[in-house]
Amino acid sequence: MTDLENILKRRIEESGPISVHDFMSDALLHPEFGYYQRSNPFGRSGDFITAPEISQMFGELIGLWCVDCWAKMGGPSRVNLIELGPGNGTLMKDALRSAKLVPEFVNAMSLHLVEVSDRLINKQKMALSDHTVQWHSHFPEDLDGPYIVIANEFFDALPIHQFLQSESGPKERAITYVDDKLTYTTMAVAPDAQPFCNPAYLDKLEPGEIYEVCPSALSIITSIAHQIAEKGGAALTLDYGPEKSATGDSFQALKDHKYVSALEHPGEADLTAHVDFGRLADVARECNVTVAPITSQGRFLERLGIEARALQLSAKATDSQKEKIASDHKRLVSSSGMGTLFKVLCFHHTLSASPAGFRE
Repeated sequence: MTDLENILKRRIEESGPISVHDFMSDALLHPEFGYYQRSNPFGRSGDFITAPEISQMFGELIGLWCVDCWAKMGGPSRVNLIELGPGNGTLMKDALRSAKLVPEFVNAMSLHLVEVSDRLINKQKMALSDHTVQWHSHFPEDLDGPYIVIANEFFDALPIHQFLQSESGPKERAITYVDDKLTYTTMAVAPDAQPFCNPAYLDKLEPGEIYEVCPSALSIITSIAHQIAEKGGAALTLDYGPEKSATGDSFQALKDHKYVSALEHPGEADLTAHVDFGRLADVARECNVTVAPITSQGRFLERLGIEARALQLSAKATDSQKEKIASDHKRLVSSSGMGTLFKVLCFHHTLSASPAGFRE
């Protein structure tokens, strides 16, 4: 039994079942025993590997994408480059290396990272020691100048509510403690969750069907879109999930690069849920920004020129390095890897043309 499981057990014994939302929040973000406060989860030695850790090509292309957006804003003398959930800082390190090809962009850039884990902030400080960085615990809404916002595998880790349609109406899926183990149950929808449990399609669901809502994702997208609508700029979200809103249970856990029960190792396994790209796009659109058609990660990276970059890297590589470059390339773009499961959402305002990688 993990330390956090003991804490949750006592809470359930004292106050009753807890929502999936509260369980996920504690499992990931508990100040002492949360997953992101423990040993580094990212990379080949961690529990999962993200696209920036697979290949430098990913971050390099994102860096050039940022430069492209800045140029299409007219090359302003000040621009805020913001990354949500920067992990080890690998993506931003690679992005800024390629962005140096345009010194005017780097000179105009003010770098901001949104991170809640002290352990990961220390990793980011080491990775970005050559750059001036400002850290924030929440998305910064008070910055001067346009925004360029990057969020790679950020929204999938935000806590979700799960609602279960029953014969008597919606119930909230919850977690209780039975026979010395955590298990699922249901409870009445909590007052703070009620605004999220009545989507338009609820009446069409069959009893037993589950649907998920991530209030913090909706809130953050709204904040980003409002800032971009007011000050100009662009936002890029890369994550996994369906292009269109769908029902079903996507709550899952990863430990040592393997799927495990979401309830078995609280605080010691990564918990995620699919991102509802359709819902996020609708929320952004309501804020009067231009939303590009959602595309796959593979198609996005191909449009940015990942094949040419792979060939460029291979030109001076050893045979073993060439094999790795080819393998990494395939993993990022192919349907057997991350290419189709991962989607890309972009919205923008005041750009002279569509951002690179999208066709509108």
